[in-house]
Amino acid sequence: MNEDLQPPPPQADWAYFVDFDGTLVDIAPRPEAIRVSDGLSELLCSVGAAADGALALVTGRSLADLDRHLALPEVAAAGVHGLELRGGPRPDTPDPEPRARVLARVRAAAEQLAARHAGLRVEDKGEAIAVHFRAAPDLGPEVLRTLSGVVAGSGDLLTLLQGKMVVEVKPAAANKGAAVESFLSETPFAGRRPCFIGDDVTDEDGFRVCNARGGISIHVGPPHADTVARYRLASPSAVHDWLAQLLGREKDPLHEHA
Repeated sequence: MNEDLQPPPPQADWAYFVDFDGTLVDIAPRPEAIRVSDGLSELLCSVGAAADGALALVTGRSLADLDRHLALPEVAAAGVHGLELRGGPRPDTPDPEPRARVLARVRAAAEQLAARHAGLRVEDKGEAIAVHFRAAPDLGPEVLRTLSGVVAGSGDLLTLLQGKMVVEVKPAAANKGAAVESFLSETPFAGRRPCFIGDDVTDEDGFRVCNARGGISIHVGPPHADTVARYRLASPSAVHDWLAQLLGREKDPLHEHA
């Protein structure tokens, strides 16, 4: 990535895929503590309308959790890294029983870690388990080591992701790139140039899909990030301003928090 390369202006005939945490809202110490900017829901609805509905939110959160913060059930979305899809084709669902048994072991290991260390927080997404250590950064290696051991015994059912102060275990078949491919196979996304905006390692699969299709991949954050994204925006507020260009606005007043 050229760390100084700003993305071109957004276009109405693109298909937009946008991460949530760290991309549309600032990262918070706890997932439930995020602050959603006034006007963000309105901006997303307007961008979706300008793109004839070709806007999808692609997040590691469950769709139920996402809706608690944005309340945009009419907007297409992928939750739990693509395991849940709304407004797109249903993902393949292999026999859930073996995966559920292994996830139960992951859940137990995560809860044991949290019981020993007050600075850890377990986020149970049902089909994925995340352990946040933002309040206790020194515990990151222990979290990674413990969960890696469980995942190693799962065969090819589960995979482990290292994000920003979080280690997450999810089904191996679920990733944001596969979610983007699913959306692009159907109206209103099909035939459009894809644009993916994200900030973390979990977004790299989405970037790769967009790059392979000649699309726009935008990493959100500081320069010199290790990413395959081809463009950069500095912060969620910069993402808001860039999206607002699609609506003919130079700057959108979305920086006051609810």
